[in-house]
Amino acid sequence: MSPLPRFFRLPAERQRAILDVARAHFAEHGPEAASYNKIIEAAGFSKTAAYQYFDGRDDLLTSVLDDVLDRLLDLLGPWTPAADEAAFWARLEAGAGALAAHLHTHPDDLALAGAAVERGRPGAWTGWFTTLVEDGRRLGFIRSDIDPGLLAAATAAVMRAADAWALAALREAPSAEDAEDAGDAPAAPAPDHAQVWSLLRGLWSPRPDRGGPDAH
Repeated sequence: MSPLPRFFRLPAERQRAILDVARAHFAEHGPEAASYNKIIEAAGFSKTAAYQYFDGRDDLLTSVLDDVLDRLLDLLGPWTPAADEAAFWARLEAGAGALAAHLHTHPDDLALAGAAVERGRPGAWTGWFTTLVEDGRRLGFIRSDIDPGLLAAATAAVMRAADAWALAALREAPSAEDAEDAGDAPAAPAPDHAQVWSLLRGLWSPRPDRGGPDAH
């Protein structure tokens, strides 16, 4: 599902304002509990007008989650071929760090990140990992005895579990607003990805002691 054509005829700033209001409500109350009526009221239009832009609540939620997913993928950036294994791991580390920094300072995206990955635009998230796995196989350190589609899906599943683990830690960290109230500079925590990379080494290589940032 996606917004109806009339939505895209609205000025870009109005589209952005509607999605921002909806994102804030879904983040605060949860994707299943947020009130559609309260969202459209806060966005400044009637229920009748709302159905000119969205088929209903699920359509609006999908639009919000796709919007969040687009931001997460933009932070990762398109995967480009790495020069060597060390560059590959550095690129992956940089992407994970960029996501953590963004989510630490954008609590609405943090609250909806899990739902965006699970329920956002089909194939967008796993597609990124398909490209990543293909590049690692080209470099010769990701195993080639497993179907590439299966290996990409397994990689995305590991990273999804790692994301849930990291997001839980981020939710417990002081927010940018709390840090500002305390007089501290808002800084994202530096997540220790060593355990995640260890999982990936075991998945990707017949020799679990190969690869990863610590190997270089």
